[in-house]
Amino acid sequence: MRGDFQRDRDRIVHSTAFRRLEYKTQVFVNHEGDLFRTRLTHSIEVAQIARGICRALGLNEDLAEAVSLAHDLGHTPFGHAGQDALHDCMREHGGFEHNLQSLRIVDKLEERYAAFNGLNLCFETREGIVKHCSLENARQLGDVGERFLDGRQPTLEAQVCNLADEIAYNNHDVDDGLRSGLITLEQLREVRLFARHIALVEAQYPDLRDRRLIHETVRRMINTLVCDLVETTAANVSKHAPADIDALRRCPPLAAFSPELVEENRELKRFLRVNLYRHYQVLRMTSKARRIIGDLFGAFIADPRLLPPQYQRAENQPRSVADYIAGMTDRYAMKEHRRLFAVGEI
Repeated sequence: MRGDFQRDRDRIVHSTAFRRLEYKTQVFVNHEGDLFRTRLTHSIEVAQIARGICRALGLNEDLAEAVSLAHDLGHTPFGHAGQDALHDCMREHGGFEHNLQSLRIVDKLEERYAAFNGLNLCFETREGIVKHCSLENARQLGDVGERFLDGRQPTLEAQVCNLADEIAYNNHDVDDGLRSGLITLEQLREVRLFARHIALVEAQYPDLRDRRLIHETVRRMINTLVCDLVETTAANVSKHAPADIDALRRCPPLAAFSPELVEENRELKRFLRVNLYRHYQVLRMTSKARRIIGDLFGAFIADPRLLPPQYQRAENQPRSVADYIAGMTDRYAMKEHRRLFAVGEI
């Protein structure tokens, strides 16, 4: 009753790694507020946006949904700060990159089925999970890495998921940033994409205030980006007219925004980087996160007996330690750190 990509999606949803995303940081650590996005809610939002785009373009919605729901499975606790810290720890052991970790999870680390390790997903789903990859790493990925070595594109569904991810995190980080009070409406009025849409909302609803004003603005921004992506992608497909999937792979990226929206999107990302991601209150948590990840890695490498038994027996001990730490939720990482370093904790 299910197609192959539906089965992929279902296996992802029922995986342990997917459930852990509920307690992994998007921008704000889980304990900082119940209403901020987590990796789980972000993944669901990406899937919703990607499915809508794929339906408009006549693409495979089930493939897009599977890729969207799996794309962040490999993220460490504490968001990009955790990934950067773990990459620094693993620099002499092959490094760490969350896209590759997501693939490692679905190919090997999930232990649910009697006949195989991982989730046994289709090639197209696995390919879509790896958005970018160094040539050195690509050589170690087998069939999934070949397109990076040959300079070919992934499926159009994977290209859409990549941009749906961008639409989701940019606009929802605006929402969470305003909710947190770390950025303000006055600051955002200097950003063209936001300013244009809040002006439309205020013209139509002059008495609207607070959360409704923000939500009406953000949803219009998302709608503009989605419609532009659909129109531009459809035009690119019509222009290049690939006859089959092999021809599409030889084309330049076909899923794209118009040049005007590319620039406005870039301006929004610059604003968020400077005013939200580098806000001193966010950086304080970032600093703590890096210290927690570094301390845990150092302790486990120095004495592998501190690891759970299944991680002690690994042939590649540094990679096994990275697997263990990357699989932690924010709160579990903090709890492990207290167990190892706080006097009186067990």
